[in-house]
Amino acid sequence: MRKSHNHHAHMVADYRKRFWVSLVITIPILILSPLVQKTLGIEDLLEFRGDLYVLFVFSSVVFFYGGYPFFKGFFNEMKSANPGMMTLISVAIITAYLYSSAVVFGLDGKIFFWELATLIDIMLLGHWIEMKSIMGASRALEELARLMPSEAHKLMPDGSIKDIPLDELRRGDRVIVKPGEKIPADGEVVKGETSVNESMLTGESKPVSKKVGDKVIGGSINGEGSITIEVKKTGKDSFLSQVIELVKQAQESKSKTQDIANRAALWLTIIALTSGAITLFVWFATLNKDFSFALERTVTVMVITCPHALGLAVPLVVAVSTAISAQKGLLIRNRAAFERARNIQAIIFDKTGTLTEGKFGVTDVISFNYFDKKEILLCESSAQY
Repeated sequence: MRKSHNHHAHMVADYRKRFWVSLVITIPILILSPLVQKTLGIEDLLEFRGDLYVLFVFSSVVFFYGGYPFFKGFFNEMKSANPGMMTLISVAIITAYLYSSAVVFGLDGKIFFWELATLIDIMLLGHWIEMKSIMGASRALEELARLMPSEAHKLMPDGSIKDIPLDELRRGDRVIVKPGEKIPADGEVVKGETSVNESMLTGESKPVSKKVGDKVIGGSINGEGSITIEVKKTGKDSFLSQVIELVKQAQESKSKTQDIANRAALWLTIIALTSGAITLFVWFATLNKDFSFALERTVTVMVITCPHALGLAVPLVVAVSTAISAQKGLLIRNRAAFERARNIQAIIFDKTGTLTEGKFGVTDVISFNYFDKKEILLCESSAQY
């Protein structure tokens, strides 16, 4: 669990760093771009000898540093023969970079460095948001794992008690759980009586009475009594581990929207390459234009085909829905089912008494003998516990 969380934290930090570095370098790229200067009417003020070479250097930094995650993803998608968003982004930025570099060093045409830089910035922002969402879900899993105590009071054959780590517990071991402690494993009460708070696991706000022969869940909190339990399930077989596994599976599953976005990215990649090839053929072979002229329009088509919005839309939706669900205490088992929840018209619950705010309150005040309700409430309000 810790390894997975650290990996996601590293990914968040990596995307954040790449985004801010690329964004800062994008500013001089925009200032030095001929098209931007011409649009703002400031080309005479900012033009200097070698400005295109400076623009090339800045753009190369953004291309190689900011674009690295997409090149890595592109390689993985090609390796698995499943082209998607990474392929689409990589094709667009590689085409723009190679063509613009050729223009800087003598080819007749236009420079697309500013489009390249802004595309990388937006895609880095989208993936940064997505990784933050995933890390938030991993943090929720860590919180579940923290429900378990670090040690258990094992009852030895000679009657002594030894504190041992949870991973040393075995089925059949007997452990003592003192008042207020967390139960270390799923088991059965063999001695004592108590009440157990299982709200973190079952949603039941009222403490559940336990006596000899009753089952207890690891991670729940023992009440006022001291009990001895016999361990029945440990590790991956425990109730809490199964809950964590369900949440993991939900994180790894993809919603219908994500599947559509991935398929759209695949088809957009095919459309971009096909459109680029057709554009090059039509302008160069059919209309007899110069190769540089045809190539410029080919690159334009391929860059335009890569959708900036698609890189942000799905990550933003996932991030917002995950955050809101976590705040409301909702564990999503299946993202596709969660997505279909907007069509729900009725909800049926199979447990009575759990749909509460988890707070006890007074429903009635009944007086006996000569006391009236006002006197009872006055005495109660002044009492200290």
